[in-house]
Amino acid sequence: MSDEAAPASRSKRLGELARLFFGLGVVGFGGPAAHIAMMEEEVVRKRKWLTPQAFLDLIGATNLIPGPNSTEMTMHVGFARAGWAGLFVAGGSFILPAAGLTLALAWLYVETASIPAVEPFLVGIPAAVLAIIAGALWRLGKKAITSLPLALIAAAVAAALLLGVREIPALFLGGGLGGLALYLARRPRGGGSVDLKEASLPVLLAAGLQAAAGAVPSLAVLGLFFLKVGAVLYGSGYVLVAFLEADVVDRYGWLTQTQLLDAIALGQLTPGPVLTTSTAVGYMVQGVPGAAVATLGIFLPAFLFTGLLHPLVPKLRSHPLTAALLDAVNAASVALMAVVTVMLAVGTLTSVGQWIVALVAVGLVFSGKVNVIALVAFGAVAGWLLSLLGG
Repeated sequence: MSDEAAPASRSKRLGELARLFFGLGVVGFGGPAAHIAMMEEEVVRKRKWLTPQAFLDLIGATNLIPGPNSTEMTMHVGFARAGWAGLFVAGGSFILPAAGLTLALAWLYVETASIPAVEPFLVGIPAAVLAIIAGALWRLGKKAITSLPLALIAAAVAAALLLGVREIPALFLGGGLGGLALYLARRPRGGGSVDLKEASLPVLLAAGLQAAAGAVPSLAVLGLFFLKVGAVLYGSGYVLVAFLEADVVDRYGWLTQTQLLDAIALGQLTPGPVLTTSTAVGYMVQGVPGAAVATLGIFLPAFLFTGLLHPLVPKLRSHPLTAALLDAVNAASVALMAVVTVMLAVGTLTSVGQWIVALVAVGLVFSGKVNVIALVAFGAVAGWLLSLLGG
């Protein structure tokens, strides 16, 4: 290949990545499982950029680092096709549609939430969002808590949160250390060496960043907060709710619980990664600049961790220590989601009518026949009906 042909081929690959993942970002409703299924169809079956085994290896690798799994898959594919440039083009193209749509919805929410004609529709949305989270919690819990030791770790983390421990990264760190302890206790004599520093680096980094997130929501503080969250967000994107409830609502008071659930609803209404809820929160706190720094902050660690991990996938995928750490952190994340969901329900569902809407929404979620957009629409219509009935 000539010197001129190589840049041309690289440019062509970057263009292909941008078109593919922007398109998937526009139609990517249905959550991480749906996103990954779409990618498998496009990347493995149609374009044959990766073999089925290589694609599976990358899915396993996304579970070893913090961040949104399906978004990190786009980054892995981009890296495999065009190196670091491909990683940023693929990931950015996938995130951009969701972030832009969420920003537009957040603007509309801020501009119209105080208008009497709109307010009734917002009454039932928190109930629908809580039902969506409950469904995700059930699915994730079945996969994450598969043994008695993991159940005990989850119970310990939940108890600590209920007793007033609000340092979410510390709870993740504690859960991860519990998993490491279990691994060391069960490890056969003569087992492989253990590199605790490498395995726990993202969690320790987040614990250090926690102290820097001050009480004044300047752009720097806002960006640093979401950077910290992105650096330690294991499990599902729904774990973001635990961080936001603990810090944005309780500690800093940037939003109320109702506003937080509305922000989550805005993230649910858009395609692509659930973490674009951060875009809505950032806008509600500091307008368009806040939305920009919040979105950049929460996704930046995923870009960096994915790029650093990609060459090490074959080694890390089979390391028993990393697997033990991951299992424990996932169990901790499910426990946090469960406790926070209960807290939000108690704090935001203040009428019998809202509880009825929530129960009906839960039934719809577990029926498996209603998608997220329909659920949020149901919540909005139910809220309007409640306002007519005075409840």
